[in-house]
Amino acid sequence: MSSASVSAPTEALTAYLAEAARTPLPEPVAQAARAHLLDTIAAMVSGSALVPGRRATEYLEVWGSAGDAVVAGTPYRAAPVDAALANGMAAHADETDDSHAPSLSHPGCAVVPAVLALLGRRRISGPHLLRAVTAGYDVGTRVVQAYAPPRFDAATSAHSTHAHCGVFGAASAAAVGLGLSATQIRHVLSYAAQSAAGITTWVRDPQHVEKAYVFGGMPAANGLRAATMIASGCDGVEDVFAGASTVLGAFGDMPDPALLGEGLGERFAVTESTIKKYAVGSPAQAPVEATVELIRAYGLSAATVRDVEIVLPHDLASVVRDRAMPDIDCRYLVAATLLDGAFSFAMAHDAERMRVPEVVEMVSRVRLTADPAVTAVRRATVVVTDVVGVIRRWDVDGVRGTPDNPMAPEEVAEKALGLMAPVLGAGQAEKVVDLVSRLDTVADCAALADLLASRQDPTRGQT
Repeated sequence: MSSASVSAPTEALTAYLAEAARTPLPEPVAQAARAHLLDTIAAMVSGSALVPGRRATEYLEVWGSAGDAVVAGTPYRAAPVDAALANGMAAHADETDDSHAPSLSHPGCAVVPAVLALLGRRRISGPHLLRAVTAGYDVGTRVVQAYAPPRFDAATSAHSTHAHCGVFGAASAAAVGLGLSATQIRHVLSYAAQSAAGITTWVRDPQHVEKAYVFGGMPAANGLRAATMIASGCDGVEDVFAGASTVLGAFGDMPDPALLGEGLGERFAVTESTIKKYAVGSPAQAPVEATVELIRAYGLSAATVRDVEIVLPHDLASVVRDRAMPDIDCRYLVAATLLDGAFSFAMAHDAERMRVPEVVEMVSRVRLTADPAVTAVRRATVVVTDVVGVIRRWDVDGVRGTPDNPMAPEEVAEKALGLMAPVLGAGQAEKVVDLVSRLDTVADCAALADLLASRQDPTRGQT
């Protein structure tokens, strides 16, 4: 296919990406990009000490290639694609990474690791980094929305597009980071399409390792590989979105290529994305928030509660029902929050605590109900009956951190410090937060990568 036959949507998309490195972002968009960059970095660092992050680091120790890209939260440096794999898995390890509801995706855990892996070899300024990240969010989410895929249901769907958003987003961010031309970017996107995947067997993953690979590690590595292969001289198909066979037709029910370029430069996906207030699976955000608010408003505790009902949309209930992972299992999260009187990251990631008799007994008082009339929204109702029969109810329609109820920069910074300090130390974590807050003035982001390295190996002495 000659460049003259490139479709208009693909032309618009790749022209946007080719100019992205030189196009200033409106300040509200830059602010959102800083927040999502910091939030994903914090997820990478904290996730490095959890099982998926440790497994990725252990893999690199045996099979990875040495290089100049930082593996966050560790003292190791690896080849860029290897580092993107490990950092992507760590970023989705603890369910605290961001999400984009319109495309049902987690952009940050693939986009950010891919572009950060370039910092050891490319001089990338703070504004350039933010523009690359923003472009990755814009393209990954638009590709999935252009598929018009069938509604995802964890209980019945055989395929999901979570990795698709990630690989197109990571490839686009890396292409912008490398300063590729529009023609090169078309080839990058074609390579990215060849590695798009996402069989939903990850739903059965008991330790979140395969899910972290599918959502974060695999698309980050594949997207970065696509961009660096084209940068090195490889070439490919001019337009994977148009012609006799396309990626949209392969994966979409009723694909709409026009959505690829809709609103580019005017509507930014990073401002439509959610930063999680709580480090738990997305469907559990609203129940946890409702429980925290009930405790705050009425002074509830495990001792004063007789029983609890959590009501979730029916397509979300199965995702968080009776799961082995504490940060996914909704009944455990609500029960433990009542026992502790507050939510904590440590509680949400303590698998052993799920088997403690006191917790098991509290969980037995909590039931999860699927509302058959509600779907495709992140909402919840928590109804608590106390020991004397008084009923308290809390509805959450828009959790904290969503575009309609955003977290303030100070809240994002506080969350990031809490996640990073146990791994990097408080002083180093504060330096990361400070540097990200002033990226607009940073000429070379190599210092940011250096700050993500820990002097301690999180894999030692852990199982």
